Amino acid sequence: MYLLLKSQMQYRASLFMAAVTHFFQPFALFAGIYFLFERFGSLGGWTMHEVFICYAVMGICYTAATSLGRGFYYFPNEIRTASFDRILVRPRSTILQILGADFDIKRIGYFIQSAVVLFVAVRLVGIEWNAARAVLLFNMLVGGSLIFGGVYMVSAAVSFWTIGAVEIQNILAYGVRQHASYPLDVFPKWIKNFFTFVVPFGTINYIPMQYLVGKTESAGWLHAFVPLAGALFIIPCYIFWRIG
Repeated sequence: MYLLLKSQMQYRASLFMAAVTHFFQPFALFAGIYFLFERFGSLGGWTMHEVFICYAVMGICYTAATSLGRGFYYFPNEIRTASFDRILVRPRSTILQILGADFDIKRIGYFIQSAVVLFVAVRLVGIEWNAARAVLLFNMLVGGSLIFGGVYMVSAAVSFWTIGAVEIQNILAYGVRQHASYPLDVFPKWIKNFFTFVVPFGTINYIPMQYLVGKTESAGWLHAFVPLAGALFIIPCYIFWRIG
């Protein structure tokens, strides 16, 4: 990974322009949220700045998982060209080798944008910080990154049985990111159930968010560790990978 980062830093102008592009590219979703609230004021009892926290948390998690797990995105090529055979005979974990196969530093632009939005939104919401809320926010970022990583792992493992896995990855990753940028109770019940019991982003952007923004004051430390429970999603994803 260090060598990949060093090689990308050799063309700093190109890297800078790519990072700037990634900074502005997500503004379509950002602007969509803004204009939605400009028209309706609130959405399911959530204010614009509260939803921006969801958007920013998902942006940071998505960027972390995409940058570190980019090898999973290109994994179908490893199967098609039989390059995966080389990975299998090496005395290291296949997961570690694929994680180290590619690293996309250009995503830092999206990461910075999401971090700025999170900082501003948290200030405007006026969260009353305590130890439980600080741990909760950290766990949301960690848990969300692991869930996105699990999604990438599953979508990559599909290529053991089928072709066109890149399209499946795009549907899962981008579709999940779009929906997870909003609190779940603004969606129909079946979508809420899907993102709670199948791909558990509800443990990142809905259940703990209620305590973070002060919609509930009960069981603060319980809410703080809900994101880590959702992060256990990575275990069945790993099992699915091993089956492949």
